[in-house]
Formats: sequence, C-alpha cells, structure tokens
Amino acid sequence: MQSSTDTDKRKLLSSLCHGSIFFSATIVSVLVPIAIGFVAEDPVIKANAKEALNFHFNVWFYGLLLIPLSFITFGLAGGIWWLVHWGLTVWAILKCLGNPDQPVRYPFIFRPL
Repeated sequence: MQSSTDTDKRKLLSSLCHGSIFFSATIVSVLVPIAIGFVAEDPVIKANAKEALNFHFNVWFYGLLLIPLSFITFGLAGGIWWLVHWGLTVWAILKCLGNPDQPVRYPFIFRPL
C-alpha cells in the first residue's frame, strides 16, 4: 500500500505536468513534463509526463492548422480550439487529483511519443 506522501507527490507532479500547458505561450512549458519525466521514478508520473508532452505537441500542431482558418472564421476556430485545449487540461488535472493511481489519457489526440 502506498503512503500518503507518495500519493501527494504523485498528484502534485502529475498535475504539474498537465498544468504546464497553461504556459504554452512560452517554450519553457514543454520543459516541465520533460524534466519531471526524467527525474521521476514513479511509472504513473512518467506516463502522465509523456501524455502531457503528447498533448503539447497536439496543441501546437492543431494551433498551426487553425491559424489560417481563424482568419476565415473571424477567430471562431481559434477560440473553439482554445476552449477545447484548456478544457481538456482542466479535465486532466482533475483526473490526476481524483485518481492518482491511474495515468490520464487525453481523448482524440495522436501520440508521437
């Protein structure tokens, strides 16, 4: 059985990996899950760091695709994507806090890692 300290550490580091997307305007945000993935020994934290990296790549990829579409739709496409990626991030953080023993898997993303 895990101690409370391990569970709290798992919640904190996993949530930090997923929450780093809130700083996605800076390239530094991707360094958070990379660093946590290298340092952590817990397989759940490593899985959450890897999933957060995959989500970063998806946000950037779809963002690049939606920039031209946003000009055509007067910003609607970009606004919807902004709501989706922030909504999925909040959902992932809540899942990490609610069930720290299971890694989060984002729906509808491709996973290059």
